[in-house]
Parts: sequence; structure tokens; C-alpha cells
Amino acid sequence: MLAFRILGTLEVLGENGPLRLGGPKQRAVLAILLLNANRVVPIDRLADDVYDDAPPASALTQIQAQISQLRKLLDPHRRAGAPGSLIETRAPGYLIRLAPEQLDLRTFERLVTEAAEASDRGDLTTASTRYRNALDLWRGPALAEFGRDSFSQPAIARLEDLRLGALEDRIDVDLAVGRHGELVGELEELVAEHPLRERIRGQLMLALYRSGRQAEALDAYRRFRRALVEELGIEPGPPLQELERAILTQDASLELEPTASVTPGPAGSVLVVASSDTRLDLLLTLAEPLAKRSGRELILARPVGQERDLAAAAAATNARRRALTVAARAAAFTTSERAHDVVRMTRSHDAELVLLDAPDRLDGNRLPEELAEILSHSPAQIAILAGTRIDSKSGAGVFVPFGAGEHDWAALELGALLASSMSAPLRLVGTRAQAGRGQRDASLLLADASLAVQRLVDVDSEPLLADRTEDDLVRVVADATLVVMGVSPRWRHDGIGDMRRALVQAASPVLLVHRGPRPGALAPRKSRTRFTWSLQS
Repeated sequence: MLAFRILGTLEVLGENGPLRLGGPKQRAVLAILLLNANRVVPIDRLADDVYDDAPPASALTQIQAQISQLRKLLDPHRRAGAPGSLIETRAPGYLIRLAPEQLDLRTFERLVTEAAEASDRGDLTTASTRYRNALDLWRGPALAEFGRDSFSQPAIARLEDLRLGALEDRIDVDLAVGRHGELVGELEELVAEHPLRERIRGQLMLALYRSGRQAEALDAYRRFRRALVEELGIEPGPPLQELERAILTQDASLELEPTASVTPGPAGSVLVVASSDTRLDLLLTLAEPLAKRSGRELILARPVGQERDLAAAAAATNARRRALTVAARAAAFTTSERAHDVVRMTRSHDAELVLLDAPDRLDGNRLPEELAEILSHSPAQIAILAGTRIDSKSGAGVFVPFGAGEHDWAALELGALLASSMSAPLRLVGTRAQAGRGQRDASLLLADASLAVQRLVDVDSEPLLADRTEDDLVRVVADATLVVMGVSPRWRHDGIGDMRRALVQAASPVLLVHRGPRPGALAPRKSRTRFTWSLQS
């Protein structure tokens, strides 16, 4: 079944990955049909929208040609107009018939509804998870490539308002469960992006107040009021004025409700999926101490391609399970769809982390298809181990190159846990200053990361600085016991990226981490800093 994405650049996902769409006009036709999924769009409206209210004489013929091409691409095995066609001809135009789960917008709306219902009944655990899962579907501004097309403007505005509303609702849940300290940085960024949005300003004031920063909370109100009066000639609304009065008097109603908390869910497992017995042994050098440190159960999985290999794989995996010093289960199975089965096992056994050994072609320009499918669909955090040996008794410790990207926070948390469990030093790597460009070094960022991680793991960390080059990063981590690093945010298009490729090719043991829809305790919803590694190349 095809999946369609509009919460970002328009994309169609088939069984073998993204489909290659045609030119701008064809993409615009598809976008309009998706925005009106399961509703008829008149062909005249399609022509007006695609050609920006100035259609040429041949516009209707061209629209019909674009529809024909889309049918061949999206529904190649079905005759146009046949029952069950994806794109139907329906007077006076066309419609695209989709199941709710085929369009990311519909999935977003469903998750937000489920989150609101959970919040109303006091189930803040479920509400928090649903809001995060919904917001994780966004890959940038909705319909990003159509930002200047007139047909998309009302839709973009509506979708952005939906996103902001869900984000504000999620922040309310976070405030209700006492995460005010974590929220301040995110809310300061949101206020900068949306300076006249009152609800976000109020959330920042409350987060600051609960963090013991009353004067800053009042200053946030005064700056907002001044902006409103000077730009619009109006005062803040009554709710914000009342919040200011409550902060001035330190009203008890602003304190966190003592019963408000996230109900802990069941402790998830660590799923170890190995392509061979040797690779399983390597993964267990990380998984066993990590499970012991976190109190998680290990699940050992050995997929094999042929039935004749099944008995031997099961026997070997069971033997390793019995030799472990932590709670573990083990199983072997045959598979011709390894990615699908790994994702299924992750869901079935509530895994929080999946440890995989790296495929042979990890350092290519694109990720292997199987690995890309796992990253795309896994409900858990994924860690991919590249390297042939790990000696936890030697080396200079666990090194975490850190740039505050969305996957870097997950890598930081996992790296700290591994350093603690292996009794190894934790070393955070950032970039040196570039005086000629006016860019300071990343030491402040690394300090923030160190303070954040120490809320969760009692581990000292050492900051290290490297030039913004592949060679210098390889030099700095050369003696590492293990390098733990977030995957590139552009992994779909660029593979692991040049920096990570250089580390893998230098034969360092590297653990590449991809955060899941249920991120760990450290990960902010957005990067809180402008300091970033130039790791996207």
C-alpha cells in the first residue's frame, strides 16, 4: 500500500522506497488531490490552482495528461477507471481515494485526537506519547515545495496552525507533569519564532516561574505587552494578565499539582538483532552491561535466510542466553523480509532500543534499503554498530560527537549509559571556534549537554574540541573504546554522511543512533542551540 506525505516535501512511499514523481505541475496536481482526499476536485479548479488562476487554452488537456501519468505511476497494474482505482474520474473532476493511514496528515489528526481524549481522562502518559508521535510526523513546513504557490497558502496556514496547536497542547501536558525546567529553552525559541502568540508566551512565563525564575517570567510578560502596544495598540488578553498577577503574588494556584505525574509504563526491553553468531557476540559486549545498568530485559533475535540454518542458529543463540548475567530471552527464525520482521518484533515485545550490526554497505552514499525501512518504521530507538571488535577494558572511553541535532540527544543519552555501565570515561566532542567567521566554539553547548545528561546518569564528562574536518574528528576519537553518534538528519538522501563515513572507514567501533517516536528523557522536541556540527554533508 502506498503512503503519501505532505507534512514536509511531497513524497510518495512505495514498497521499495520513495517513488520518483514528475515535474512541478504533476506534483501540484497530486498535492491538490491529497489535500482533498476522498473528495471530488473539479478539473476547472485543478487548472486554476495549478496555473495560478491564469490557465492556458490547453490547461484542461494538460491536467488530463498529468492525471494519466499519475495513474501510471501510482496504480500501474490497474486500468484507468477500473473498480478500485486510486485516482477516480468523478464528474466534474477527479478524486484520490485513500485509507486514513495512507496520508500522514490523517495520521497526525488521529493521534492528536487520541492525545486530547487521553488528556481529558487524566492519562497523561498516553497523551504525551500521542502528541509526540503526531509531531514527529512533520519533516519540515507542510507542502514545503509549494510555499510560493497561491493554491497552497490557505492549506499551509491551516496546517501550521494545527501543528502549533498540537505543540502547545503537548507543552501543557509537559507542564502538568513537572517538565518545566526542560521546556524553558524550547519555549524561548518558540517565542522568538511566534512573538505575538499569547499561549506560548504564557507557557514560557509559567515554566520560568516554576523553575524559580520569577523575575524573568515577569520580564517575559512586560516585553510581550510592550510589543503588543507598540505594534498593534492592544493589551494582552485577560488570561495572560491574570497569569502576571498570579506570578506577582506568588499565587499557590501556579504550583504543580502534587498528583500530576506521568504514570510509568512497563520497563521496555533491549532487542538485539544479529546477522551472525559472531556479530551477536559483538553486540552483547554492549547490550549486556547496558541491560544490567538499566534493569531492562534482553531479547536476542537471530534471523536466518534458510530453514536449514534454523536449528543451529537457535542452539547458538540459546547457549549465549544461558551464559548472560541478566534476564534474557532468545529466539531464531527464518525470514525473507528482515526489516518488516524486525519492526514487528520491536512492537510485539515493547522494545525501547534495538541494537543491530551494520550491513556491509553502510558507508555508501545511500543507506541499504533494508536498514532504511527499519529506521522509517521502527517505534523504538535504533543503534547500529559498525566495527569488528570492542574491548571495554581498553581505549580512552566513550566519545560522543555532539551537535544538538534531533538524533544527537538520543546518542548522548545512550553514550552516557554505556560509559557508566562499562565504567569508562565519557568524552563529548564539539567544534572549535572559527574566528574568521565569527563562530564561537561549542564548549557551552557541550556544557549544556553534560549538565543535561547528569540529571539521568551519574557520570563525569570531558569536553573535547575538533576542527570542522573529517580528518581532525578521526584524529580526536582515534583512541576511543567506542564512538556513539546520532545519524545525519538527512540520512534518507545522503546515507550516513561524510563525517560518519570517515569514522566507519577509519575502523573505529562506531554506534550510530536514530531516535524513535518515543525519544529518551534528554531529547528536546527541537534543537535549543545554533551550534551544530557540519555533519549533514
